[in-house]
Amino acid sequence: MNRALCPVGDTAKVEALFAGWEETMILSCLQRVMGTIYVNDPEKPASAMAVLADFVFLAGEPDRALVEGKPEGFRILVPQNKDWAELIEACFPDAERYDRWAIRKDTRFDRERLAAMAAALPAGCELRRIDGELYDLCLADALFQDGVKHFGSKEEYLRHGRGFAVVKDGRLASIASSYSVYRGGVEIEIDTAEAERRKGLASAAGAALILSCLDDGLYPSWDAANMASVHLAEKLGYELSHAYHCYGVK
Repeated sequence: MNRALCPVGDTAKVEALFAGWEETMILSCLQRVMGTIYVNDPEKPASAMAVLADFVFLAGEPDRALVEGKPEGFRILVPQNKDWAELIEACFPDAERYDRWAIRKDTRFDRERLAAMAAALPAGCELRRIDGELYDLCLADALFQDGVKHFGSKEEYLRHGRGFAVVKDGRLASIASSYSVYRGGVEIEIDTAEAERRKGLASAAGAALILSCLDDGLYPSWDAANMASVHLAEKLGYELSHAYHCYGVK
């Protein structure tokens, strides 16, 4: 991270820059629940960069210092508009441009259908809420880390996060967990071991997490990285909103 960049103290100063952007990770940053927002000017910011885990959201007037000041390592840069996209391409000519798919944020879920999905597990599989033991198993496996690691510690995850895992023969087969949280909901992360796919495990874990959120008055937000994720979301009752461009930058 470029040390010259300024983290914003009062996020109310940048709310207008992100107006209309339905992304819960931006909400997490604006609400100061998770993540950090950096700006070009701490007093009168015209440009802002919301950073949470692997994601970087760029808003306001395009600013080269913000783009070039992204956190070190691989990040997914999401431009607010074409001008930001062109600046990302200019700063990082080797960036990989690809699509993600936004899912509508006003889903009305069929609880009975979700409960049936959560109960429809193959023989030998057990659905469990992620506790301290399962947190450790997730953290130790590269496939499942993203579901728990962004809270910084086991205690923080157990306090603020939530998730469900399908366990088979003592091993993790699939998880649905909170990638991040905001006041009012969670952003869902679902991962399944390759050998256990197309068996209904992701549907079961996802349905259990959605029901858990609804029971507590939280919204289970979904954003899809690929069409397989879109199809799973639709199976669980979500509706596709639109595709958008982002950039993978090392």
